[in-house]
Amino acid sequence: MTNVKSSSQAVLIEDTIIPSIGRRFPVKSNARLPKIPVAQYFQMQNRRYLGNKYKLLDFIEEIVSKKCGQVESFCDIFAGTGVVGERFNKFGIKVISNDILFSNYACLSAFLGTNLDIQIASKIEYLNSLEANKDNYFSDHFGDRYFTKQNARKIGVIREEIENIADSEAERNLLICSLLYAVDKVANTVGHYDAYRKTLDMVKPVELQVPRIDWSANEENEIYKEDANKLVKKISCDVLYIDPPYNSRQYSDAYHLLENLAEWKKPEVVGVGKKMDRSHIKSEYCLRNATLAFEDLIKNANCKHILMSYNNTGESKDGRSNARISDEEILQILKAKGKVEIFEKNYQAFTTGKSNGDGHTERVFYCNVNK
Repeated sequence: MTNVKSSSQAVLIEDTIIPSIGRRFPVKSNARLPKIPVAQYFQMQNRRYLGNKYKLLDFIEEIVSKKCGQVESFCDIFAGTGVVGERFNKFGIKVISNDILFSNYACLSAFLGTNLDIQIASKIEYLNSLEANKDNYFSDHFGDRYFTKQNARKIGVIREEIENIADSEAERNLLICSLLYAVDKVANTVGHYDAYRKTLDMVKPVELQVPRIDWSANEENEIYKEDANKLVKKISCDVLYIDPPYNSRQYSDAYHLLENLAEWKKPEVVGVGKKMDRSHIKSEYCLRNATLAFEDLIKNANCKHILMSYNNTGESKDGRSNARISDEEILQILKAKGKVEIFEKNYQAFTTGKSNGDGHTERVFYCNVNK
């Protein structure tokens, strides 16, 4: 059951999702998926990521289905892993997907931007067969820390060889994406790279798999690696989905290692965490001017509907976890653009593990744009 309240209150949707959701957005019937054994492929959602919305896809889809009418284009402007855009991509909706981190951009390009059936299984098999008997840039800095020494050597060898065997940018992104997902499974971390565990217990050998992609659904999609506030001035869409960082914890700090590996510029790294210079990928939404950045984004949005996810974790003992933009500020800014409603759902989020909340409330602010 759905309870509707005024724009300053919550619209509560209970955990049971209404079965009629998919009728408005039927899945395309001409999907072309790679014919490989299930155990040998990975999917977009098979990654640990802070703020990952995979468990909330039905919730988000229900809001779009109820409020947005006919949707032809959907922009996920802070895409992260890209699972929200992928959900709507399955319905034949054009997806515009953007993230400022190259490690995310490579995977967004692989899953949502590749529109040719590029066969990489043989190259994945070749990369997995490589010997790694000597230290390299990656093992020197990250071995016996984030990974076993042997896994770090292998990761470095594979990444170097990707540069030699990729026949196109699309294939390069596919191979990089495969490596990033494989790395995530053997990392000696709790799911991000702000720090590593003292006990090195992730000893399973690193092994690449093939991404499972529906190439036929990607023909009209657009993939970007830009500052969201700059990109929003260049694009238009029916639905603009906004899922910015919520607090002062920079994603460039949490995923510096994957960014380093994806870009492969071999920069100098410093400190216990072996972090590179990340000043070029810091987000304004983690800083004191987050509200001004959000106001600028909404002001320049050329769309019919806006959905904004913003996690309510309450007050935390660690001030870095507290939200940068207040509910009052969000409502004031969105109301200047159109009529606003709020949808809420309780769920257990994947976090840094440092907050003291008993649970999380995911809120989606919906704005029917009329200005």
